[in-house]
Amino acid sequence: MAKGQPVRPVAWHCPPAPSLDRGPYAINRRLQRLQRFYPIEGSGPEGVAVDGVGRIVVGYGDGRVVRSRLRDDTFETLANTRGRPLGMAPRDDGTVFVADALRGLLRIDPDGSIDVLSTQAEGLPYRFTNDLAVDAAGAHVYFTDSSSKWGVGYDTVDIIEHGGHGRLLHYNCATGTTSVLMKGLQFANGVALGPDDAYVLVAESGQYRVQRYWLKGPKAGTADVFVDNLPGFPDNISFNGRDRFWLAIAAPRNSLLDSLSQRPLIRRIIANLPAAIQPKPARHGIVLAFGLEGKLVANVQHRGQSAFWKITSACEVGEWLVCGSVDENALARMPLHDVFAED
Repeated sequence: MAKGQPVRPVAWHCPPAPSLDRGPYAINRRLQRLQRFYPIEGSGPEGVAVDGVGRIVVGYGDGRVVRSRLRDDTFETLANTRGRPLGMAPRDDGTVFVADALRGLLRIDPDGSIDVLSTQAEGLPYRFTNDLAVDAAGAHVYFTDSSSKWGVGYDTVDIIEHGGHGRLLHYNCATGTTSVLMKGLQFANGVALGPDDAYVLVAESGQYRVQRYWLKGPKAGTADVFVDNLPGFPDNISFNGRDRFWLAIAAPRNSLLDSLSQRPLIRRIIANLPAAIQPKPARHGIVLAFGLEGKLVANVQHRGQSAFWKITSACEVGEWLVCGSVDENALARMPLHDVFAED
């Protein structure tokens, strides 16, 4: 239920959802091979990232940022942000950049101290800092503020409203300044840099797409669509450093919500309903992979009561695919060769 400010839904054209019964996004059972594992006791390990020596770094709902080794499941707590750490970008020197939904853009130093780097851009404070990516030199951070209107716990309201409150931002480590690269995004979410840091991808959960913002070359400063009309709400993106991007789909699309894209009044009523009776996502895990030109190269799913769901991140760690979730109390992993195997 929306509180504190009015919901003003905007009419928009929602494209027909791609089929989950047939075609490239057809439901399969490959994600049944995911194995849950528990580096620590905690809930909501949303944003999983890997450092240069193969350790995973993840933030939990209680504010802890944890680093773990897959080979023996040992872990260490790097810091507690006292907020809600979401996106992670570990560096080889032990530094970890963090997109904290409540506190903004942070940096955890190797000694565990925390620096707050950015909390606003163009005079507009962040309400929902979500994900980030850092260039190879460690000089530039690209990150999202999902909504400048709605904060944590109101992501559904922001998506129902479709007001375009999301931004893609750039932080210059040398000058300490933040600039806005893109605005008007529909719940700006995952971020990943492409090869040679030539472009940055940004997921728009409320628009079912991923956009590409060019940083270098003749298209620098412009954006185009990398993947459009996805079968669900795209969340975090990761690049394996070679040939593919992994895209977590937090939930499949909701047919009722899609059908009301041109009916803002009804959507306003829904947005103001108690959370308990608002539309709920199906228990359905989806992870997709795309090549460098946006072609689908992997589709792994699992629907059912035992599914690892609300998957918000997926990344390659050696020979494993590791997934995080905003709702589960575990991480999950599966061998990469199982991702591409037949059902």
